[in-house]
Amino acid sequence: MKSGQVLTAMITPMNRDQSVNYTAAVELAQRLGENGSDGVVLSGTTGESPNLSFEEKVKLFSAVTDALGGQMTIIAGTGSNSTQDSILLTKAAEKAGVDGIMLVAPYYNKPSQEGLYQHFKTVAEQTTLPVMIYNVPGRTSVNILPETVARLAEIENIVAIKEASGNLEQVSVLKTMVPEDFLIYSGDDALTLPILAVGGAGVVSVASHLVGREIKAMISAFLAGKVGEALEIHLKLMPLFQAMFLTTNPVPVKRALEFMGVDTGPLRLPLVDLTEQEAQKIKEVLFSMGLGS
Repeated sequence: MKSGQVLTAMITPMNRDQSVNYTAAVELAQRLGENGSDGVVLSGTTGESPNLSFEEKVKLFSAVTDALGGQMTIIAGTGSNSTQDSILLTKAAEKAGVDGIMLVAPYYNKPSQEGLYQHFKTVAEQTTLPVMIYNVPGRTSVNILPETVARLAEIENIVAIKEASGNLEQVSVLKTMVPEDFLIYSGDDALTLPILAVGGAGVVSVASHLVGREIKAMISAFLAGKVGEALEIHLKLMPLFQAMFLTTNPVPVKRALEFMGVDTGPLRLPLVDLTEQEAQKIKEVLFSMGLGS
């Protein structure tokens, strides 16, 4: 997969009428590329994928790819809890020209490990694009076990996983079971450095909307053997990492961007805005780190 070390799970900007602002999406992707991100993941959880229609997702993939294809890695979130719907969106994303797809574990259905294997295998067989699996048990209620990922890694175009189980032991075990060139990305900003230490390749990040350069510097320092320097950056960024999950993602990061002068527009229900107390906390963290307008 043409990927990189810092992939931003990009928000989806909205107009005031809650329609998708495709122009702003392209501008944001470009801004991210200029500030440390090697690429973007479109229509993931942070992009409010459950609230976007099929047509909106395809238009988003096309808009960003048409403008920035070849300049940065563009990964389309095409997974859902329906295997057939995932295949249809994957085919549309491939037609739009994206560099790869990300498939979240099917949520709500609670499939068995064999069901998970067959789901990812079936979708992967319907595309020539590289596939990143997304394991996020806190949102899907199912955990993709290392044994299942190892089986999936045998499929030629399943090349990476975004690991957001929060379980470092699981990530370590996974690393022992997959090929050397299978990429393990942290799905939690706060665990990027620990996951690098057990063989991770980088992060699919939320905080990189705000501190992409710093996250890139942390990863570069670690890979250069400057562990102390990497730790120093990690600890400095921790308050921000925590602030981005004060409440449900992507509410904090959307509002943090607004506080920094980037127009992101409203959220779609069932997501609601920050409370006054939450907004104040985020403003304080941004101010303490020299961010904000």
